[in-house]
Amino acid sequence: MQLLTEIILTFAAIIGFGIIFSVPRRALLLGGMIGAWTWTALQGSLYLGITNVVATVIASFTAAVIAHFLARRVQLPVTTLSIPGILPLVPGSLAYFTMLSFVESDYINGLEYGVETMLQAGAIAAGLVLALSVFSFRKGIGNRYETGD
Repeated sequence: MQLLTEIILTFAAIIGFGIIFSVPRRALLLGGMIGAWTWTALQGSLYLGITNVVATVIASFTAAVIAHFLARRVQLPVTTLSIPGILPLVPGSLAYFTMLSFVESDYINGLEYGVETMLQAGAIAAGLVLALSVFSFRKGIGNRYETGD
């Protein structure tokens, strides 16, 4: 029941961010659904005992793959759908606690939070790049053996 509540709240939050940032109307619901699915993938991975960073890579990859498929189908830029998809993964609270620790002169905790923040951000980027490489690889196969003659 708690997971269902989290998924619904994630969906609503993504829609709210979309409205604030003037996302096209036809992309609002799709972005919300991708964000909710991303949260589900993250929580499912964590439930299976996968580490937080690897779970973030899996969830980010899931968001990017869904965004690529849907972007082609509804003819929208991929970033219009992938950004709402990764919003639930952004380590905002970790960044906040990093800065708070440094302001309070707790440098050891600040470094720990900072490293975790960077690992999370890198995991998001890795998932996006992995999905992009999968979709770009298919485009490049046909052009591999063409000559410029």
